[in-house]
Amino acid sequence: MDNKKIIKRNVKDSVFTNLFQDTKYIVELYKALHPEADYVTEDMIEIVTLKNILTDSLYNDLGFMLDKRLIVLVEAQSTWTVNIIIRGLMYLVQTYQDYIEKEELNIYSSKKLEIPKPELYVIYTGDKKVEEKEISLSEEYFGGDATALDVRVKVITESREGDIINQYVMFTHILNERVKNHGRTKKAIDETIRICKDRNILKEYLSRHESEVHDIMFSLYDDEQIQKAMMREHEKIGETRGRMEGRMEGRMEGLREGEMRGIDAMIANLKNMGVSEEVLRNAANMSQSQRS
Repeated sequence: MDNKKIIKRNVKDSVFTNLFQDTKYIVELYKALHPEADYVTEDMIEIVTLKNILTDSLYNDLGFMLDKRLIVLVEAQSTWTVNIIIRGLMYLVQTYQDYIEKEELNIYSSKKLEIPKPELYVIYTGDKKVEEKEISLSEEYFGGDATALDVRVKVITESREGDIINQYVMFTHILNERVKNHGRTKKAIDETIRICKDRNILKEYLSRHESEVHDIMFSLYDDEQIQKAMMREHEKIGETRGRMEGRMEGRMEGLREGEMRGIDAMIANLKNMGVSEEVLRNAANMSQSQRS
């Protein structure tokens, strides 16, 4: 694998999503979120992560349902934004819609539906210091006013040493340090994996999926660069279209001016020929109509 290959910009999100495709690690995640839940087993977990099947479809990092009693949606982000609340709301609505369709529930029935209770989390791994342990739609967007809707997202920046959340956060910190030293290169990835294994950070996962992790973390075409190239291409198309429309409008304007001059010359000739005032008025009216 070439040292010059570039780490994908969404590398940590990709590893997070891949890590928690395994229900074993989801059980560890749930127990990290709920230390009292030592009874949870893999057969109680159903993954309900929204998939990005279409380019404009909604998708999230992780969604799972516990024994059809609880829906847990977890996002991992390295750039802080309270807009995660809006995204969480959209993920939750779509997940409930999928659940209702799958279970063939009738929302118009007079009988009250039984639906899983939701929990929303964001695991933040960036450099910005975030004090909030929970963020609220009402507080962040409506000044704390009581509204018809509120959404609350629990913010996780650290966890108990050794649990799966702590290991993932440590993985991202080690990766960031290696990238600072070596750039977005294969060397940075190799050192990240080596250091994590040595420190027993996601060791089992990285050992079992090392080649897969390399594939995830590398891309010949950086997603961000592709997006920028597409934006430049759209701008070029827009500029070309604008120039063509401008030239066409200029030609049309020239034709209209030429027609007007021709009509004016015709009226002058008619007048010199001594035609009646009525004919001249009709010609003048036609000229005015064309100008407007």
